[in-house]
Amino acid sequence: MDLLHLKYFQSVARTEHMTQSARELHIAQPALSMTISKLEGDLGVALFDRVGRQIRLNEYGRAYLTRVDIALASLEEGRREVAQLAGLEKGGVSLAVTTLNRLSEVLSPYLVQYPNVNFKITQASSEKDKLQLLELQEIDFFLTTASIGRADIIDVPLVTEEIMIVVPSTHRLAGSKRISLSEVAQEDFISLKKGNSFRDLIEMFCKQANFTPRMVCEGDEPAAIPGLVRTGLGIAFLPAAAHREHPSLTFLHIEEPACQWTLHLAWMKDRYLSLAARTFRDYVIEHFRI
Repeated sequence: MDLLHLKYFQSVARTEHMTQSARELHIAQPALSMTISKLEGDLGVALFDRVGRQIRLNEYGRAYLTRVDIALASLEEGRREVAQLAGLEKGGVSLAVTTLNRLSEVLSPYLVQYPNVNFKITQASSEKDKLQLLELQEIDFFLTTASIGRADIIDVPLVTEEIMIVVPSTHRLAGSKRISLSEVAQEDFISLKKGNSFRDLIEMFCKQANFTPRMVCEGDEPAAIPGLVRTGLGIAFLPAAAHREHPSLTFLHIEEPACQWTLHLAWMKDRYLSLAARTFRDYVIEHFRI
């Protein structure tokens, strides 16, 4: 058993597909199958249940995968720490976000102060996707609108922001300043697709107001929503900060239920972070504290 065999097992356990894993690992499928069989022989148990040409991780495999994930993650963190101590690691920060438009206000002043830091930013629509990227060590941090509630993940609240209803200037409520959410129960809504964390949030608000929003347009791009509202196609929920960018639209305060979200920065509690990542984390927290 060696480190390479553990990495091969981790890949097959993740995909539960020998051909796909072989392709990702750039090795021949027979060689991969032989490696997994040898690993099972060393352990004395089968790690996968085989039904025809399909494989499924079994109870022994799941228990072993937990330990393999911990071991490989620890070794990778050790490599990064040693590389930094030896002066070999360039400064880098990787993070995942749902929408990109909140980053510019943070990144612009940070990069003036730390111009040599390299960023890798991934857009992920759901909290599940961002958590998976964090667990796979694809990212150092992610921004989320909900507390994670896990002992192995730290999430720090950064800012709480009001969520408002936005309508075109010709709408019947354009002269209003405040509404109850139930007042728009019969309206057509423009929103992001199901699975997006912001969509989940607004559906929760509507449920509290005892209605299900009628969606006439569902998309992937948050930046397109204000323009569609302006055409008169429907109304939408938007964060209050969007008012600065879209002054021609009418933003309505929602009196009940209380509609707001709190932006959090999240990272793994015991995972090694580079000096660049730690500096960025501290900067972001301080930025929103001011």
